[in-house]
Amino acid sequence: MSMRHALLIRPAASDDDRADFSGTFVAHDPGAPALLLGDLAAQRGDGVFETVGVVDGVPHQVDAHVARLAHSAALCDLPAPNLDQWRQAIAAAATLCPAGEASVKLVLSRGVDGASTPTAWIAAGGAPDFTVARTRGIHVVTLDRGVSRGAAERSPWLLLGAKTLSYAVNMAALREAKRRGADDALFVSSDGFVLEAPTATVLLRIDGRYVTPPPEAGILHGTTQLSAFAWLEGRGENPEYRDVSVAELERADAAWLLSSVRLAAPVRAIDERALPVDAELTASLNDALRARTA
Repeated sequence: MSMRHALLIRPAASDDDRADFSGTFVAHDPGAPALLLGDLAAQRGDGVFETVGVVDGVPHQVDAHVARLAHSAALCDLPAPNLDQWRQAIAAAATLCPAGEASVKLVLSRGVDGASTPTAWIAAGGAPDFTVARTRGIHVVTLDRGVSRGAAERSPWLLLGAKTLSYAVNMAALREAKRRGADDALFVSSDGFVLEAPTATVLLRIDGRYVTPPPEAGILHGTTQLSAFAWLEGRGENPEYRDVSVAELERADAAWLLSSVRLAAPVRAIDERALPVDAELTASLNDALRARTA
């Protein structure tokens, strides 16, 4: 995102029930220093974040994003965020966004080592133009994530279901995908199950059914995927969460990567196998996603 505005937030206690939190966040020049050198967000990636899509000043799925921020914070043993404070800060940041498609990024850091108060901020700005990805589709390659399907349950310290600032692995996966001539990656487990993309949820159409891997597989519960499921249900479909084996990718006749800013990007190829792009359905889905008010 092209960051144009920022708000520094003084995190309130989760049980603070004041009506107006506007005094707890302040505008900040995104080009000016803000963090102490010892902040663990910069030193260790020790924090969590969310990216909220905004269209013409309207932030989308705010409740889902702040709930997931709280879930990630709990997994990381961070202080519980005050959801009303974050809702009000998102609303304030959205008014600073340019017309058209934009985004606001929420960050909650553990702060300076030894400090009792976390640090937090929001960055707001315009979104890239994803027209080509949404219309022509993207080529993805499968990459082994190096964990088995049950790793999240067995090893919760891996934080597989948290949206943390430690995104070095995700970015490395995207670079590897590009080295292989693809646009994006699709993580799979070491024991042969489909997981998620580095920055998106995967939606597959297999044997006429729309499916996505369950959050229990140690993946993020996609907020855009929730909207897509609601839209599909409105069309009389019955989308479902279930484990999807890598072998089942051969039976998929359509696939999409879903994320808050790129929205629905149809997959035109997985590894060396071409997939048809359902242009009509994709366009209708993206129209619905852009029109969301919740």
